Order: sequence, then structure tokens, then C-alpha cells
Amino acid sequence: MTLHDDAVLVLKSHEGQDELRDGYLDHLAAHPDGMWKACEDGHITASALVVDPGQGRVLLTLHRKMRMWLQMGGHCEPVDRTLAAAALREATEESGIEGLVLLPGGPVRLDRHHTPCAWHLDVQYAALAPAGAVEAISDESLDLRWYAYDEVEGVADASVVRLLEATRARL
Repeated sequence: MTLHDDAVLVLKSHEGQDELRDGYLDHLAAHPDGMWKACEDGHITASALVVDPGQGRVLLTLHRKMRMWLQMGGHCEPVDRTLAAAALREATEESGIEGLVLLPGGPVRLDRHHTPCAWHLDVQYAALAPAGAVEAISDESLDLRWYAYDEVEGVADASVVRLLEATRARL
């Protein structure tokens, strides 16, 4: 099974956000290269909100290019066998935290947004941080910081707030 095939299966089983989900599926049907950054009409990306439910906090990155506090995530790569694997790889690379585990149940939400390279059709997961997790900044970040749930709205945009709300509902 290809990453493209996995994305189609994941999206077909995603409940809610029907119009957006169908748009993602239409994009993949029209673009065999729709998983990759090279697809200029837009591409699927994978992200994960790193959460520490025991402490009631999330880890956000001050993205180097976007200059915004965001969840960890980015482009799919040829080594990724599944969207979940891509999200977990991105979260691990950008947070520096080993031992992250994706919250069961598949993606938490979908979010389509424009970036300097193209439209990102983001498939958003949540990753649970292990007890005692210590973050380490990557080259893609200007900063990493833990925020209490109630602080996120004051530093991040509405898409991150919606992702946190959906993650907390699933927890």
C-alpha cells in the first residue's frame, strides 16, 4: 500500500468535517502526486499536537518560516508508510521528544491553510508526551514552549485552538 492509498483510507474513515474531507479526497483523486511538496496545487501534510494531559499542557513550536506558534508537523516524505507515521515522525523531529504515542482513533481534525509553498491539506493528530518529557529545539523552530491549555488561545491562531479543543474532547 502506498502513502497515497493510506491517506485515502484514513480520510474515508474520518468522521465529521465532511465537506473538507471530501475536498481532500477529490484533491487526491485528481493529483497522483498530491501527497508531496512538489504538487503546486496543494498537498497533504501531517501534524500532531503534542499534549501532556497529566500537566494540562501542550507543546507548541514557534515555526521558523511562519513565525507563528503551531503544532508540530509538515510535509510527508518517501520514508513515511502512513499518515500517522508521518505525523509521529514530524512531532518527534520537531519536539525532540522520544516515545511520543499518537492518541488512538486516527486524526483529530483536518485543516486547510495556505502557506508560502502551496495549500496545505493538513491531517491533524494528537501525540501524548511520556512522563518527564524534555523537549529539544530543532532547526525548523525558533522556540519550543509548553503552554497550559487555557494559554493557547492567547498565543496561537484559531486552527491550533480548534485542534486543542478537539484533542481535549477525545482525551
